[in-house]
Amino acid sequence: MNKSKYIWMDGELTPWDDAKVHVLTHTLHYGNGAIEGTKAYKTVDGRCAIFKLKEHTQRLINSAKMTLIQVPYTLEELNEAQVKLLQENELFDGAYIRPLVYLGYGVMGLYHKDAPVNVSISAWEWGAYLGEEGLKKGVRVKISSFNRTGNTSGMGKAKAVANYLNSQMAKFEAVESGYDEALLRDDQGYIAEASGACFFMVRDGVLISPPNDNSLESITQMTVIDLAKDMGIEVQRRRITREEIYIADEAFFTGTAAEVTPIREVDARIIGNGSRGPITEKLQSAYFDVVAGKNPDYIHHLTYIN
Repeated sequence: MNKSKYIWMDGELTPWDDAKVHVLTHTLHYGNGAIEGTKAYKTVDGRCAIFKLKEHTQRLINSAKMTLIQVPYTLEELNEAQVKLLQENELFDGAYIRPLVYLGYGVMGLYHKDAPVNVSISAWEWGAYLGEEGLKKGVRVKISSFNRTGNTSGMGKAKAVANYLNSQMAKFEAVESGYDEALLRDDQGYIAEASGACFFMVRDGVLISPPNDNSLESITQMTVIDLAKDMGIEVQRRRITREEIYIADEAFFTGTAAEVTPIREVDARIIGNGSRGPITEKLQSAYFDVVAGKNPDYIHHLTYIN
């Protein structure tokens, strides 16, 4: 990991190596916390801008509320903190931003009402989540033996710390089996999402993505859907079976970290022509134009830091 100068902790800029918590921090033991993943890009005019900052910060607050944590800062205060953090760290070429709301030291036991609430924001330079080559040539995917945690068994709509144990196990299984990423099904056997990204496929020119019945409500997913509609591409939100993916013309992942990453293979089945398909390439190019400030229709989603 590329170190930055500072991490924002409860209103203070703390040197990176000093950003520590007590071993009895409640979240460390019981897993209740909320995270976000936000990204800043160097734009076409040479400045740096955070993409959809407000939407990501609102989702952080919403996730915390779902898991019964009251965030002690307003949306505006958290937005300002993220801008300041990037400025102070001089991350003007772009950065990944990781806000975290967690329960701190002071209370043990499952009943967390009296545990102190802490907030940190970290930011650092981070390249393509699934690799630069993956962005161009596509990645290999394994449908996991792990299902996405059912809605009756957890706060699936929250971007909660605890939810990522399931994703971590699925990712480990996929990578150790020789693949790049895992794809999880829901408790009824339909495709839900990847370990940390949303799924799309293309069949007969139609862009198809599962509903958010059992997946995180993805900000990047909605951006790509908007871009597809701008291009006149038909979009369907419906349940997808495993078998359908094997015969898809194209497939790709979306996410703040994954951006738009093509899928070239699933469970040893080659998808389409085994490389980035034409619709995937159009949407990928359009997405990178948006975050780089090249599309005037989306410029209002950028928060410039310099």
